[in-house]
Amino acid sequence: MSIDSLRRSAVATVSGLPQGFWWLWLSTLVNRTGAFVLTFLSLYLTTELGHSAWFAGLVVALHGLGGVAGSPLGGALTDHWGRRPTMVTMHLAAAVCAAALVFVTSAWGVALVVLLMGVAMQAVRPSINATIADMVPADDVRRAYALNYWALNLGFAVASIAGGVAAVLGYRTLFVVDAVATTLCAVIVFLRLPETRPERTEAKAGEKKDDERVSMLDVLRDAPFRTLVLLNLLICLVFTAPWIGLPLTMAEQGLSPSSYGMVIAVNGIVIVGFQLLVNKVTDRRSPVVLLTVASLLFAVGTGATALAGSAVAFAATVVVWTVGEMVHVPTNAAATARLAPEHARGRYQGVMGMSWAVAAFVAPVVAGAVVDGPGSDVLWAGCFAIGLLAAVGYTVRLRRALCEDEPVSPVPAEPEPERKQPSPASGS
Repeated sequence: MSIDSLRRSAVATVSGLPQGFWWLWLSTLVNRTGAFVLTFLSLYLTTELGHSAWFAGLVVALHGLGGVAGSPLGGALTDHWGRRPTMVTMHLAAAVCAAALVFVTSAWGVALVVLLMGVAMQAVRPSINATIADMVPADDVRRAYALNYWALNLGFAVASIAGGVAAVLGYRTLFVVDAVATTLCAVIVFLRLPETRPERTEAKAGEKKDDERVSMLDVLRDAPFRTLVLLNLLICLVFTAPWIGLPLTMAEQGLSPSSYGMVIAVNGIVIVGFQLLVNKVTDRRSPVVLLTVASLLFAVGTGATALAGSAVAFAATVVVWTVGEMVHVPTNAAATARLAPEHARGRYQGVMGMSWAVAAFVAPVVAGAVVDGPGSDVLWAGCFAIGLLAAVGYTVRLRRALCEDEPVSPVPAEPEPERKQPSPASGS
């Protein structure tokens, strides 16, 4: 493919989206460019405050646990309070937590701040995803999610490099920069992003308004969406496993920590360099096919880790599952938007976000226990099997639900008593 054709593909990928989306995209980039806390938290806890590696791991896990609560909270606020005020409030709350780490040094004080930061950071995501579904035409939603995910990874790559250089100024300086960047993100949203929550319909006497009619329990009763969440949880477990199991496996092979650093950096390099190209190739494809292919890439990439014996071979496995990541993340977000009624997009995205948060909390514990117990080969064989199971699940259980021909909302905005079993739908 020539440079000119690549340029045309890039232009086609980023064209045709509303201005509001690009302000949201910019806020994501700014936010992630200053995301230093989680990147350097374990080093700060062990080298600066003198805590054990076990305690550092516990604190990082608490961030994921906070996300389990923050995601449904953010989803409910997004639908009831509005997308824009939820984003602004949660960004500011995360900024306050980052700034608090400059002053809080006690063990359990740090743990509490990180837990609250997990709540705030995860609570903002349903409002971001719902806003994209609100403002972007249905045919372009997956592309918009892919571009926002690209901004997230581009910002994270910049933060990792800049943070490593700036760490000589001290970890507390990094936390201040994180707080400033997150505050700037909130300012961008407040000044430039319009509220996109659909207008509430007037309720008839004795009826509830649309946003009151759909509870979290109603969301979980939506069978196709519940299946999507459970399958996403499986993929999240597989996706999270390498971040814990890969350095341990490479150490078993006698490879140095610096080798692991170079290998895992491939993940960010591939996403930043090729997300737009992958998005162009996958645009307008069947979501079921894309989710199935992504699951197979996760299965093959993680499973092959058991066969790798050199840094180059480990890097090759990272490339495979990273491509799966680039396909899966925006497609899953678009599928969530498709199944959600427009007046309940926040709650649907909030429940989906819980699967990511649960995996972030569970996978590190399970992966570490498996490597210490049965061994790393069992971990990678398990990832391979789970990836295959997810691929079968997407193909068998969601083909009809994500069919693009007849979108019908699973939780209709208007009662339809003549239907005993409402069919699943796109809310976008």
